[in-house]
Amino acid sequence: MHTPSFEGVVDAARQIAPAAVRTPLIEHPALNEAVGGRVLMKAETFQVAGAFKFRGAYNRVSRLTEEEKTRGVVAYSSGNHAQGVAAAAKAVGTPAVIVMPSDSPTVKVEGVRAFGGEVRFYDRWSESREAIGAEIAAQRGSVLVPPFDDPFIIEGQGTVGLEMLEQAGVPMDQLLCGASGGGLIGGINLVMAKQSPATRVIVVEPDAFDDTRRSLEAGQRTAHPQGSPSICDALMAPMPGELTWPINRRLAGAATVTDAEVAEAMRFAFRWLKLIIEPGGAVSLAALLSGKVEARGLTTGIVLSGGNVDPGLFSAIIEGRFEG
Repeated sequence: MHTPSFEGVVDAARQIAPAAVRTPLIEHPALNEAVGGRVLMKAETFQVAGAFKFRGAYNRVSRLTEEEKTRGVVAYSSGNHAQGVAAAAKAVGTPAVIVMPSDSPTVKVEGVRAFGGEVRFYDRWSESREAIGAEIAAQRGSVLVPPFDDPFIIEGQGTVGLEMLEQAGVPMDQLLCGASGGGLIGGINLVMAKQSPATRVIVVEPDAFDDTRRSLEAGQRTAHPQGSPSICDALMAPMPGELTWPINRRLAGAATVTDAEVAEAMRFAFRWLKLIIEPGGAVSLAALLSGKVEARGLTTGIVLSGGNVDPGLFSAIIEGRFEG
């Protein structure tokens, strides 16, 4: 296993170019006015399978040997990595088994199946997805594709940052990104450290799943206490990854947001930006709109990491029936 690097991100951009969408970087006067600065939004909602996860998944799965393709892949995920791997597996012609929590949003389960993936459910509070995934991989001889702790995954996600810098055309004072295990923000950090070191990279997490913030304060990988579930199902990893944490130690800051603040951001995006964003994909926008991160007079990049939201939850949020 190689060490994730900026050069690896550049290579990943080449590898995924035939299959991934180069998503737009959007600026909207309504948001700029609301926060008093320029905000550049990377809309990964338009990515294959509706989230950034396809980038890393395709970067990994497309490198399988012909013999490995016959044995297939196994992944575990609450939904976006699941769909990304299923989509990547379909693209290269290999079978995929996805281990998903039994409380995964229906839209994400249906997405995996639509790409031809086989779903194996588990209880996120009493069973280990890692153990289940490893057991299936051993039984079938399949290749395990983890959600964040893999160099090809991290480098694939880093192409988000590479594109943002190319598309922005101006220096960004700060860049906000959500984190679960830290693969996306880790890949972005590889790019920023090399190409835009003055850009402050800030992690945003649900307030009950703030393991990256706790790790930054402690100076080492630290888990969050097991607490109440969040609507941000994509951001509920227990602690930063072994490979992602050394990269993300360079983070310039951390912010946390409540479910109510996330819901308000989703309403704002739908009403004013005409964008559908899932809860985990809206945390950076929530941090700006709630004032958790100051944007006045600054140029801020944010990653809208996915749009795979359960229709029932989305309806309740935009109609004001969900307050968090």
